[in-house]
Amino acid sequence: MGDTITAEATDGAGSTGCIHHHCVVRAREFESPRVEDRFRGLLEAAPDAMVIVDDSGTIRLVNAQTETLFGYLRAELLGRPVEMLIPGRFRAHHGVHRDGYAGTRQVRPMGAGLELHGLRKDGSEFPVEISLSPLETSDGLLVSAAVRDVSERKAAEERFRSLLESAPDAMVIVDDTGTIKLVNAQTETLFGYPRKELLGRPVELLVPERFRSHHVLHRSGYATNQQVRPMGAGLELHGLRKDGSEFPVEISLSPLETSDGLLVSAAVRDVSERKAAEARINELAALVESSQDAILAKTLDGRITYWNTAAQRLYGYTAEEAIGRHVSMLAPPEHKDEIILLLERLQEGEKIEHFETFRLTSIGRMLDVDVTLWPTRAPGGMVVGACAIVRDISDRKRAEAELKALYEQQKHIALTLQRSLMGTPPAIPGLATASRYRPATQGAGVGGDWFDLIPLGAGRVGIVIGDVMGRGLEAASVMGQLRSAAHALAKTGMQPRQLMQALDAVVADLDVPDQLVTCCYLVIAPDTGSVTTCSAGHLPTLVAVPGDGTRRIPAPVNAPLGVGDVLYQQSSAAIPAGATLVLYTDGMVETPGSDIEHQIDVLTTALSDAFTSGAGLEAVADHALATLLPDAEGHNDDVTLLLTQFPAAPLATATAQLPAVASAVAEGRSFVVKTLTEWDCTERADDARLLVSEVLTNAVQHAEGPLVLHLRRTDTELAVEISDLSPHLPQPRLAAEDEESGRGLILVDTLADHWGVRPTDQGKVTWFTLRL
Repeated sequence: MGDTITAEATDGAGSTGCIHHHCVVRAREFESPRVEDRFRGLLEAAPDAMVIVDDSGTIRLVNAQTETLFGYLRAELLGRPVEMLIPGRFRAHHGVHRDGYAGTRQVRPMGAGLELHGLRKDGSEFPVEISLSPLETSDGLLVSAAVRDVSERKAAEERFRSLLESAPDAMVIVDDTGTIKLVNAQTETLFGYPRKELLGRPVELLVPERFRSHHVLHRSGYATNQQVRPMGAGLELHGLRKDGSEFPVEISLSPLETSDGLLVSAAVRDVSERKAAEARINELAALVESSQDAILAKTLDGRITYWNTAAQRLYGYTAEEAIGRHVSMLAPPEHKDEIILLLERLQEGEKIEHFETFRLTSIGRMLDVDVTLWPTRAPGGMVVGACAIVRDISDRKRAEAELKALYEQQKHIALTLQRSLMGTPPAIPGLATASRYRPATQGAGVGGDWFDLIPLGAGRVGIVIGDVMGRGLEAASVMGQLRSAAHALAKTGMQPRQLMQALDAVVADLDVPDQLVTCCYLVIAPDTGSVTTCSAGHLPTLVAVPGDGTRRIPAPVNAPLGVGDVLYQQSSAAIPAGATLVLYTDGMVETPGSDIEHQIDVLTTALSDAFTSGAGLEAVADHALATLLPDAEGHNDDVTLLLTQFPAAPLATATAQLPAVASAVAEGRSFVVKTLTEWDCTERADDARLLVSEVLTNAVQHAEGPLVLHLRRTDTELAVEISDLSPHLPQPRLAAEDEESGRGLILVDTLADHWGVRPTDQGKVTWFTLRL
């Protein structure tokens, strides 16, 4: 009655059969009262609701069960269309189906394959099964519909299906022929088949090809031994997906006895992850047992619960001897408390990595060991024990000690070599300095930094600082050669740009590929209060002026030495007396992750602060290092810092300009005597007058004028300079007995404390000094 009606058709014996469809009955007058009475008796005795209709669909007869099932009185049904017992949504189609039945006229279920429903008087619907039977009478065709309420069965089926769908595993139900009758959604997901592709197919569809022949035998064997049990106990079972891939499974079988025969329920579980986990566990177990490190487990109170083969090799105890004993048996007496502290830390869930300590073997031998401990936890997260990996590092400790001793020895040799190559700058009277050199903290510490202070005579001082790129003996070797060359070239009195040009040629001659050298050369002239600078790619020189802070000395920055084909330039700057020149290498300001310009500014600020506080040069140098390099062991390049305080101005100076004529010699002698008398320095006046006479005579004879005679006096020294416009430098020589010339410079060399000649852009300057 409706789309889902199930009923039982009653034959003459009163039996019923299940059929799906709507019921249509055409009724006619019964042939005789006697037959009608017998028919009515059978109708009332039927267990199902019986509704008899004629070919127009009018209800002609019902039994008491119909009144009970549909809630109508018999009088309310007779003569009414049968569609009143059908839900409204199905009535339009019902007439067509009823007319169709009139043409077939056979006992059958109504609406086969459909869900049928009846409609009660109160408007409620309920699932039914209907069986149709034709009744041929003299008045025409009648149709008997046996209607059965299947609400309880449908509810039971629904509960069964819900249970099936809620099962965590794939559920496959097959009959005794191995045909799949029912599956759940998990089966679709697991095997990749839609449900309709499985129902009615042999279950071997889900079994890999190589197992199918055996599966049929096992399935047949189960029919004779029906019990709930795992399938294929002790065997490796596999399922086959629609895409052809296989996967390991576990299957539990359960027999289901039904009215239609034996059904077998198979719960299929994918155990791929578990199998993979088991494989990993087995692999880890093999790794643990084959490990070269001792691995042991213990409870939180220190009792040993696991002991691998390596632990036996390390400590000398077998697993039987160790398991169950307290782990403190492995610690020397002085380390017993350490065990307690470690266990307390493990109880707090702390992991302890690479803890180096001492342990004892079974024969009492002391071992250096590296121990890593971590807590083990129960599924709920609570710490229940600990594991330990122990490695014997005795050999490593001995090797480290030997290596450290060797390293210190090699470092000492390298630093001794470097200091020998770098040399020790001489102490120059009147020139206060402070220097710091820090070798690199990595490798042997040998680098390419150097600096030098070079007295140039007549109060002038040359300062050179350089850095050979790279580290190692090669850089130190290049540094040593360049330092020696720079020192020798500076002693000739050449100007900074000339010295840098010469050093560039030296670097080229060293034939060291890709070797770059930064260098800076300065010449201090106290009497003029100036410094002349030439930089070959080096960091800027700083000058700290009392009361005026710290700033950079402006100077052209030329290409580093070794580039070649560079015309070096120099510049001069006025420096007040008492100012401090600051020179340094890149190891001072170049650190990973920092901008070098920013670091130079940091150095500038640190120097200003230190000088403002009135600190001496040594304290300033320490402050600068502490500020720029707070980690004394954290720099990977050697570091050089040089502070040079500009000398005080001379006590007095005097200058005379003379023509390059013979009379200039006498005039120069008179100027010297007069000036020294005024300065109260007459004790060296005779020597000074004689030496000036010899130098002026040479200048008149061999040079060009005008000539400039310049005298400078300090507390300890008298310096005399005579400049001319000739670029030719005088050379001392031994004169023959009959020669009248050639003895002047020999005399100068004998009487003067120091003397020399230096070239200038205009010519040259010959100078000598006399100690006062």
